[in-house]
Order: sequence, then C-alpha cells, then structure tokens
Amino acid sequence: MDYRRYAIYYTPAPGPLSQVCSAWLGWDMTTGNELAHPDVAGLPLPVAQITETPRKYGLHATMKPPFRLAQGATPAMLDDALASFCAQRPAVTMDGLELARLGRFLALRPLGNEGPLNALAADIVRGFNAFRAPLTEAEMARRREAGLTPEQDALLRAWGYPYVMDQFRFHITLTGKLPVAQARQTAQALGPVLTPLLPAPFVIDALSLAGEDAKGRFHLISRHAFTG
Repeated sequence: MDYRRYAIYYTPAPGPLSQVCSAWLGWDMTTGNELAHPDVAGLPLPVAQITETPRKYGLHATMKPPFRLAQGATPAMLDDALASFCAQRPAVTMDGLELARLGRFLALRPLGNEGPLNALAADIVRGFNAFRAPLTEAEMARRREAGLTPEQDALLRAWGYPYVMDQFRFHITLTGKLPVAQARQTAQALGPVLTPLLPAPFVIDALSLAGEDAKGRFHLISRHAFTG
C-alpha cells in the first residue's frame, strides 16, 4: 500500500489491553479493519462520537509525529533505520499506566519517572528528522492556528511539530476533546473497564512504523523490538 505520511509510534503489544482499547477506538491498525465498539455503561455520548477524532490514528502513543518522506528517502530506508535504532536501545520501564484526563481528552499516561522516556522520544525526533520533508507554508499556518507559544513555534520550525522535546508528554489517546463534565463522566465509565488491564510495570520495549492511507487512516507497517 502507498502511504502519504509516516509516523513512529509506540503501539501496545497484542493482548487484552490492546484488544479492548482498539475496539473502543473502532479501528485496528494492525489488520486495517474497523471494529465494533464495546458496550460501556454510563457514557455521556455514544462511543463512536467520543472516539471519532482519534480513531483514524489507531491505538498508539506518538514518538515522531506524522511526516511526509523527504526527497530521496524511501519507506524501506525508513524501516531499516528504525530497525537499526531499536536494535541498539534497551527497554524503558515505568511504574505503570493510568487513565488520565489531559485537558479536554482522556488518555493512558505513564506513572513514575518519565525522564528516560522523554529522552527516548527526543532521540527519535532528532534521529529521524532527515527522513522528514519540510512543512509547507499551509501546514505551518494550520499548526499555528492552535495559538502556539514562542517555544512551540520554534520547535515547529525545527522539527515539524510543536509538541516535542520539552513540550512532549507521552500519552495513548482514547477520546477526542470533550466538555470537562463529559470527560469526567467518560473517565468514570471507562475506568472500571480498563483498570484491571493496565500493566504495572509498564515496559516500552518496541517501536512501530505506521503509515497513513489515502483516507487518513493509519496502518501498522512494522514493529521492532528493543534489543540493545
């Protein structure tokens, strides 16, 4: 399949958490299939409406945000570089995961010292920047509509995305933006479903290459284990 953009993600390994959260989103990026949403009591809105925005990205945490390939770069070159990077990295271990509210959306967030995780994310952004085509003026303008700080605007110009380096926060997105009351109600309903499945400790031991199809949906291309 030809992809218009690529991204480097953390994707949970196959298992109960991955299955439940992928169904919650309604998209399995591994198989490229839509999934039936689970029945969760007590939600303020239908699941399909709550998850409409993050659905196309699949279950993931962004490590290097989506980008178009630079001139001369190929998907095979990118995948080989990711495999080589992962072969030299040790696993990063956190205390666990928790369901958290980040502003107006819900996500799974790590517990414990995030320093090594943030350093890993920064290494990925730097290490794969040569594969990224420069943003167009239109793309820059769209990002700036969010009202970026001067630091975020500098990051946008340097790395193609404003929420990297010191602005990075690891998160596995589970909802779109919701009014605060609805976000709280969704967390209360979803918490009992997810809490028994959340890992402790939480180990990041692989990275995934994902591609965006013509409809804007992301597919898992490859997953490379950390073996350093």
